[in-house]
Amino acid sequence: MPDTTAQRSGSQAVEKEGAERVPGQQRSSGTEVARLSSDRGRTSIADGVVAKIAGIAARDISGVYALGSGAARAFAAVRQRVPGGKPNVAQGVSVEVGEKQCAVDLAIVVEYGVPIAELAAAVRENVISSVERMTALEVVEVNIAVDDIHIEHEDDRERQLQ
Repeated sequence: MPDTTAQRSGSQAVEKEGAERVPGQQRSSGTEVARLSSDRGRTSIADGVVAKIAGIAARDISGVYALGSGAARAFAAVRQRVPGGKPNVAQGVSVEVGEKQCAVDLAIVVEYGVPIAELAAAVRENVISSVERMTALEVVEVNIAVDDIHIEHEDDRERQLQ
């Protein structure tokens, strides 16, 4: 009997034990589940891979202005101005990955006027479907923290001050 250890203190736990799955087994979303462990070897997926997938999926939803807290966004802006600096698609995303499940936490900034509850539901659905489709991991939860609201005219004022 596999021993599963909880990796999160939240409402759901990420299981760390083997991901042996039966061909044809399906998740509640209806997507086919791939094997991550078989008699020919084992596949492990790094936290950073899942974080990048989740970050890109979250940004794909209209109404999400940015990911990350104010300090993280400021640091990223400085890093991008340095020659050779690249954007961090996993900014504002933290994940915990087990062998067959994962959990995602997102910090987002929303556009002013967008219904936050509807946006959060759309982001959650897109992140879950993207991560499950690409990794065959079951996403047990996607927690979303709305850290700020982007107001367009504030950008104009900041540009004038510079």
